[in-house]
Amino acid sequence: MSTPRVLPQSKETLLQNYNKRLKDDIRSILDNFTEIIKTAKVEDETQVSRATQAEQDHFEMHVRAANIVRAGESLMKLVSDLKQFLILNDFPSVNEAISLRNQQLRTLQEECDKKLISLRDEIAIDLYELEEEYYSSSCGQWDGVELPLCEAFHRQDSWGSPEMTSDPSNANPEDSDHLGSQESMQRHRNGSGTSEQS
Repeated sequence: MSTPRVLPQSKETLLQNYNKRLKDDIRSILDNFTEIIKTAKVEDETQVSRATQAEQDHFEMHVRAANIVRAGESLMKLVSDLKQFLILNDFPSVNEAISLRNQQLRTLQEECDKKLISLRDEIAIDLYELEEEYYSSSCGQWDGVELPLCEAFHRQDSWGSPEMTSDPSNANPEDSDHLGSQESMQRHRNGSGTSEQS
């Protein structure tokens, strides 16, 4: 069985003050309402005229109604003070709320970690299959040597680049023979043309 918590002297005094304010305000509302009901009663003739008595009763009702309103506002202020006291001093509830929130966040973190691990495994399997497909195809071969994916892609891009076609050092031997035969035919034509002109 849990023992009740012992509050410090300042908190105990504050709670007693709240309790006194509550009782005083409720008593004020009850007393003023009772007096208003008594004032509404029609009395017999007195030494005071009816007009004067009615005016006096009307003023008394206004005062007592104002007292009831003041007591109600005091009770609302008391409720606000109690809420503030509870928020600032109820450490067990605050700690319990913090622990519950931490547990929820840990559960969410574990779910995210599981999803990330599953996604990593799926990507690894797909990447392995893509590499197997690439190395087994002709794109991954260069003069009988398997090339890394990035190197083969770089060389494949350089096949169609203008640098490869304009650089004579990168030209194939068949292309150089073909170009040489075209140049000799052009010189033969030029030579025959000059001889015919002479």
